[in-house]
Amino acid sequence: MNNNLLPIAKEGWSYIFYTLLVFFVLGFFDLNFLQFFVFLSMIFFMYVFRNPERELLNFQDGSVVSPVDGLVSSITEIEGSDDYAYEIEIDSSYFNVSLLRTPLTSEVTSAYVEKGARLSKFSLLGKSINENAQIVFRDNNNNSLRVVHRLKQSFKNIDLQLVGSQKVNQSSRYGLMVNGTTTIFLPKNFRLNIGVGQELKASQSLIGYFTS
Repeated sequence: MNNNLLPIAKEGWSYIFYTLLVFFVLGFFDLNFLQFFVFLSMIFFMYVFRNPERELLNFQDGSVVSPVDGLVSSITEIEGSDDYAYEIEIDSSYFNVSLLRTPLTSEVTSAYVEKGARLSKFSLLGKSINENAQIVFRDNNNNSLRVVHRLKQSFKNIDLQLVGSQKVNQSSRYGLMVNGTTTIFLPKNFRLNIGVGQELKASQSLIGYFTS
């Protein structure tokens, strides 16, 4: 698990280091115009990889919090499925914090990343071929949910620090996704606490509760 408490996520340090190196090299050759744009790039990376500390709110047992920062773009009822009844899509951009956080205290029953393209969310092929990470969480009451993180146009691959059978606590960091969408699949015994158009914060926004 990622327990980095520094203000910048560890995944971003290499980007900042190499940008800073280029900045000094350009300064050595008095290429001030290019140096200015490299400086802006360094500020961009510091912003994208920011790692704010979040207050851990005390939700009741069976609660599910958002794993990402972003905007709820759709809530769909799934028909004909025995496992899941609701599908929630959250759209994240470069303006959102990129760190992923565990939605509930649970066991990871599966976790893997599928490498792929990084097409725009408006592309017809994006949902089929874009890089994605899929995780299934199951709590002590046998309640299960599935989370799919999918990249849009991004310069960074998805980082996932989870393995099968791993025990995780709600709100703990488990990876990073820069500019992507997150789909949460929830079962019938779940009471939603959000609506379309709502802005969510990872670990602090309540998605809802399992009812049994």
